Amino acid sequence: MTLSVAVSGASGYAGGEILRLLAAHPDVEVRTVTAHSSAGQPLVAHQPHLRSLAHLELQATTPEVLAGHDVVFLALPHGQSAQYTDALADTPLVIDAGADHRLTSPDDWAAFYGGEHPEPWAYGVPELSVDGVKQREHLRGATRIAAPGCNASTVALSLAPGVAAGVIDAGDIVSVLAVGPSGAGKAAKTNLLASEILGTANPYAVGGTHRHIPEIRQALAAAGAPADGIRISFTPVLVPMARGILATSTAPIQGDATDAEIRAAWETAYADEPFVELLPAGVFPRTADVLGANIASLGLAIDRAANRVIVVAAVDNLVKGTAGAAVQSMNIALGLAETTALPVNGVAP
Repeated sequence: MTLSVAVSGASGYAGGEILRLLAAHPDVEVRTVTAHSSAGQPLVAHQPHLRSLAHLELQATTPEVLAGHDVVFLALPHGQSAQYTDALADTPLVIDAGADHRLTSPDDWAAFYGGEHPEPWAYGVPELSVDGVKQREHLRGATRIAAPGCNASTVALSLAPGVAAGVIDAGDIVSVLAVGPSGAGKAAKTNLLASEILGTANPYAVGGTHRHIPEIRQALAAAGAPADGIRISFTPVLVPMARGILATSTAPIQGDATDAEIRAAWETAYADEPFVELLPAGVFPRTADVLGANIASLGLAIDRAANRVIVVAAVDNLVKGTAGAAVQSMNIALGLAETTALPVNGVAP
């Protein structure tokens, strides 16, 4: 049976990437695409690379338009998805690519977003360890899924195996990320103009203010870190590449863990994962190697002089960081093969 799909926010980067992946999915048919100010225009006027979906016209994002599908993806700005929850009550599966349903803590929501705390949904990062099992077990049969924040899932995937195995101390994490501007969305913003970002690297949300910090803490607590003992210094830096995240995360070695035990934690966690790879010792990823792929590529080093573990992670923020995670979670929830329509090969050069 072919499942009918609607994608809101289809004129944006996340919505466009969801559509790119779904266009190759044998079990779904994209029947409806919606947007706000561009309603009434052809989809290809905003997503000219999506030639196989050229027959679709953008409609207004309303509950009436989105209702009546088997699966609805909400690729809307933060704070806009929750308003559709009640209206889509009869929709079998709703996947939110925004932040509205990610956080379980009302206090974290109030501190980083404000307003009424929406209901938390199943978190769409299947590879994370949660209370001793993988998160995919909580996604099987799920009807409401919150796709992750791209920076948050990258850092969480980098460090969760060490936390779960007890070989790193989550009380002194430092993460510095080089990120592409597509993660900020498609809306015109002065700080994202080419003349503002070419030839420079610009830090932002410095000093513990980035909204993905509580999401990282939530994931690491689920992996086994004491919730009140997680401390993370998180600094994203905008760099002149359209796509990609290169996250360098470090944490102290816990106790007397040996080098072999440390590396084994990551090898064991991701040995059978199709979309997370641990590179050989001494090899580290580049963002160029994962562009277009639903892959998180990790390199691990052990710095005994500093008594810290270093994990360097590369992801395509629009694929594994957002749309790929959403489609992967959809496959699991619906009982489809998890890898369906998700590329592991990147594009080069």
